[in-house]
Amino acid sequence: QVQVMESGGGLVQPGGSLRLSCAVSGSISKINAMAWYRQGQGNDRDVVALIRGDGSTNYADSVKGRFTISRDNAKNTMYLQMNSLKPEDTAVYYCNADIAYGSSWRSYWGQGTQVTVSS
Repeated sequence: QVQVMESGGGLVQPGGSLRLSCAVSGSISKINAMAWYRQGQGNDRDVVALIRGDGSTNYADSVKGRFTISRDNAKNTMYLQMNSLKPEDTAVYYCNADIAYGSSWRSYWGQGTQVTVSS
């Protein structure tokens, strides 16, 4: 009964900004790592940014310096601030959350939100 819901996608011009949100709801004890993935014109779903439970982060080389991942643990919500957007950032962006249940864990996916960067 865990739900993962992305929001904030839309159409922006090159150089513009957008902030994506990922809200996790349901029966949650602890969220460990969370990550943003994206799937563009190809078949691959590639990791964009990762944030661990301790707040440490990793970014794909293509978005370093432009995107910032963050989380609000009290709200069970993760964010992706996207600045200086490029047309090649156009993709469906997916949220992934690793939720712990005692000594075990399970990964959950959202349905995705479309980001289109075009003039």
